[in-house]
Amino acid sequence: MFGTYIIKKLNIYYFYELLRLNLFPRYTLTSTKLMGKKLFIPDSASFLSMYKEIIEKEIYKFYTTSKNPYIIDCGANIGLSIIYFKKIFPNARIVAFEPDKKIFNLLKKNIQSFNLKNIKLIQKGVWSKKSTMNFYSEGADAGRIVTNTHINNTNKIYTIKLNDFLNKIVDFLKIDIEGAEVDVLENSKDKLSNVKNLFVEYHSFTNQKQRLDKIIKILLNQNFRLYISAPGFASRQPFISRNIYKGMDMQLSIYAYRA
Repeated sequence: MFGTYIIKKLNIYYFYELLRLNLFPRYTLTSTKLMGKKLFIPDSASFLSMYKEIIEKEIYKFYTTSKNPYIIDCGANIGLSIIYFKKIFPNARIVAFEPDKKIFNLLKKNIQSFNLKNIKLIQKGVWSKKSTMNFYSEGADAGRIVTNTHINNTNKIYTIKLNDFLNKIVDFLKIDIEGAEVDVLENSKDKLSNVKNLFVEYHSFTNQKQRLDKIIKILLNQNFRLYISAPGFASRQPFISRNIYKGMDMQLSIYAYRA
């Protein structure tokens, strides 16, 4: 009876907490215990989207025989993906990159709140070279490296080469870096043979030439097999009108795996 009571209580919390977060004003700091422990979130809408994809749908779920898989998380944001990886692989070794200072501070708090170990957090952007770049801080999950100096809310960040972290077997590589993915993959292509599973989110910005073909060519040349889906704001009638979200007319999830 007591166990049934606890389950009902948790279900009630889950329902009302989702309702609260759906109604919560955007880009306003809050926290939630939706995942059992305190989690700091800068934007309720982006969190709910990530929660649905990462936690409920488990889009990053993968199989490995390793007892302590090596995972690289490029674009870790507030750490939801890290928490998920640690849930399914408690002994995983994770290197995570997040360049946005505000988001990185929340990432650190969340990792501490969940008491997660064997995680190296690096406050740098992933790019094709070590440098300093202009970074647009959107305030949630859409911060990105920019070359246009006329964009507001930008600051300087340090960047690293992903290539330097691919010298050994990588069980899972996640790349969600808001438009920098093509340059990073081009620079790292010679070491992708060390990667067993790769997730990359492709971003098609309306003011830039599309480079999806480059990603596909790189991955196929490295003997990956691909599965591609269009989450989020896919357009139903793209010949008539295309949905535009944060300057993008398309966003694709590309799963690359060894057949």
